[in-house]
Amino acid sequence: MVSRSCANFLDLSSWDLLDFPQTPRSLPRVMTVPGIITDVDGDTTSEVTSTSGGSRERKIIVANMLPLQSKRDAETGKWCFNWDEDSLQLQLRDGFSSETEFLYVGSLNVNIETNEQEEVSQKLLEEFNCVATFLSQELQEMFYLGFCKHQLWPLFHYMLPMFPDHGDRFDRRLWQAYVSANKIFSDRVMEVINPEDDYVWIQDYHLMVLPTFLRKRFNRIKLGFFLHSPFPSSEIYRTLPVRDEILRGLLNCDLIGFHTFDYARHFLSCCSRMLGLDYESKRGHIGLDYFGRTVYIKILPVGVHMGRLESVLSLDSTAAKTKEIQEQFKGKKLVLGIDDMDIFKGISLKLIAMEHLFETYWHLKGKVVLVQIVNPARSSGKDVEEAKRETYETARRINERYGTSDYKPIVLIDRLVPRSEKTAYYAAADCCLVNAVRDGMNLVPYKYIVCRQGTRSNKAVVDSSPRTSTLVVSEFIGCSPSLSGAIRVNPWDVDAVAEAVNSALKMSETEKQLRHEKHYHYISTHDVGYWAKSFMQDLERACRDHYSKRCWGIGFGLGFRVLSLSPSFRKLSVEHIVPVYRKTQRRAIFLDYDGTLVPESSIVQDPSNEVVSVLKALCEDLNNTVFIVSGRGRESLSNWLSPCENLGLAAEHGYFIRWNSKDEWETCYSPTDIEWRSMVEPVMRSYMEATDGTSIEFKESALVWHHQDADPDFGSCQAKEMLDHLESVLANEPVVVKRGQHIVEVKPQGVSKGLAAEKVIREMVERGEPPEMVMCIGDDRSDEDMFESILSTVTNPELLVQPEVFACTVGRKPSKAKYFLDDEADVLKLLRGLGDSSSSLKPTSSHTQVAFESIV
Repeated sequence: MVSRSCANFLDLSSWDLLDFPQTPRSLPRVMTVPGIITDVDGDTTSEVTSTSGGSRERKIIVANMLPLQSKRDAETGKWCFNWDEDSLQLQLRDGFSSETEFLYVGSLNVNIETNEQEEVSQKLLEEFNCVATFLSQELQEMFYLGFCKHQLWPLFHYMLPMFPDHGDRFDRRLWQAYVSANKIFSDRVMEVINPEDDYVWIQDYHLMVLPTFLRKRFNRIKLGFFLHSPFPSSEIYRTLPVRDEILRGLLNCDLIGFHTFDYARHFLSCCSRMLGLDYESKRGHIGLDYFGRTVYIKILPVGVHMGRLESVLSLDSTAAKTKEIQEQFKGKKLVLGIDDMDIFKGISLKLIAMEHLFETYWHLKGKVVLVQIVNPARSSGKDVEEAKRETYETARRINERYGTSDYKPIVLIDRLVPRSEKTAYYAAADCCLVNAVRDGMNLVPYKYIVCRQGTRSNKAVVDSSPRTSTLVVSEFIGCSPSLSGAIRVNPWDVDAVAEAVNSALKMSETEKQLRHEKHYHYISTHDVGYWAKSFMQDLERACRDHYSKRCWGIGFGLGFRVLSLSPSFRKLSVEHIVPVYRKTQRRAIFLDYDGTLVPESSIVQDPSNEVVSVLKALCEDLNNTVFIVSGRGRESLSNWLSPCENLGLAAEHGYFIRWNSKDEWETCYSPTDIEWRSMVEPVMRSYMEATDGTSIEFKESALVWHHQDADPDFGSCQAKEMLDHLESVLANEPVVVKRGQHIVEVKPQGVSKGLAAEKVIREMVERGEPPEMVMCIGDDRSDEDMFESILSTVTNPELLVQPEVFACTVGRKPSKAKYFLDDEADVLKLLRGLGDSSSSLKPTSSHTQVAFESIV
């Protein structure tokens, strides 16, 4: 049975590119960094090796925006650039040695005219090691303001466009612009990358299909991705029309990072429900098997840049502003909020909570002030305007009701606030309130803690008393799990938020100090440098096996992925096997049924005329011992394959064996040992009644609980619970409980396809007819037992001559078999070739058998 991850082998989706005017894309021919100078469009799947002679590892950081500030010189008219010290892409360098080379790929925050782009490219590369992706203004607006900000951003923050006037519905042209922009980013990376040595680290949701373009060009590229926003639950994410393309884009990475386990869990759930992929923990690391590649999941929240914050704290201007704020609010408790003007930041809910605070705790009137700094909105639209209007109306209402001529309970600062002034407010605030209804990370609490701690030479915090701080944070922000000493709140419950603020303000100094010390220790040891270094270490580990496997690119367009398999794994061709087949005198042939000769999803379960004809041709060759070992019942197999009189059958994974149609069915298991069935059936039935979409299959030798039609998560959870339940109930019974693909099966000990095949081969040896060639073809995980058993059996010293072994799986996927065939048609083609070869040979043996294996 082919796994669901292998479905849609040849996706016919296009690249979905828009035809935007092309801008000069190639970098200058004189390069100052190792890499490739080429002019490729990325439509070829061939591996490209670097023309550089250097082998130094480089980190290529790809983000929507370069970590640069841009302005045009008023006198010369030339563009001038300098580093943006607040950029995460620049700050992450602290996690590496000064010798580590970084190359940045991204857009500028200004529009560069076409005739200036070549000169700017040269300047950026030589002076800053930056590569600019010059998007046209139209493309930039459709890509960033359109798809990113009005479709992905709201969806990832759990906002669905239920009505046209409440969010933007999916627009195919905006999606095409998103893909086109990602393609341009990939072109830039391709021009500078040394694919054998460089590590590429992509940042955030703007570039989620970029990995597909890069993996298509360089199958073994070392590729990491970190999502800085939330990842929504599957019930939200599945509404996105291009959900599969984005998931497959991310899965083309080697390592995917998230701030919290919740975000990672939602991503894994989407992969399970939409792509049929399961994950497992491997020595503490979560990994997804994706066509032979292990895609690892990293869970670690980003940190702050301690040095940057402490340097601003030490400024004279910061100290002066801190004293000014303390004097301004002398005798009052200062509650601080710093948020973007965004519908998800919960500013209006925060203000309403403060209103409830004054209503409930009337004695706080005149003693508590909320200073709310509003950063400029990062996007525009009706929602932002409504949020801004509601914020001002609520603040005015509270100030009119509870304020006086010299006291305002709510102070709104809606302007561009200098960093030193923000730092001063952090240092002076008694409590920090972060009330976002949904946020990816939000570093405001971290910055607040660091600023309250101050530095040894800190001028902003003038006293030498123990440092204290209090935090009230929303449980829906990414930093919440790491702040165990904070008071966590549901921002929608304004009464609870008001109560939390009151608790924070009346907290004892000792408790404030203990909570502060706990937070500061974590934040100072998990800064942005630690985060970057940890991510890169995991990326290096994830890429260790890149060159130990063979790679094939499969699928078209955004459905492209890489199949990664053992170097010895190859396709079994007729030309390769027929010469061995013709020169051997005794052969054992084992074949699977479902998924091998008959499509797994076929409604018609009996074999076609062509299958019967091929099997009969093989059986008529007296040199062949052809056997069928199947998971199906013996009655079904007998009826379906009755025309093949010399065909051997092993039903129910070898519990029943019959050498030909004239022989009686035999079993080495006692039919009286079935008391366990009366213990198993009630348990399975109770789980079936409790789990919609499940069923029980009654076999003569086994009982099987199927959950393929149940909810994936619930079915899997119930299967795990049932497995534990049955193992405890049957601890002293001669049976085994196994969990397979969407099944839990209870069967007698020692029943498997592998043992059935082993029994056939041993009996051939005992008859004095040891096989000189063994061929086994199957497609399911139960066939892996047979592959392994055959490989161990044929190395037995009892066999004087080692037979030629052809273990072959159906479908290109990780397997213990050495060979593969693509599908059922390939299997029939191979068997037909062997049958034709048999018809031209003179039989020399007295017995014919066929071994055929199947999965239910």
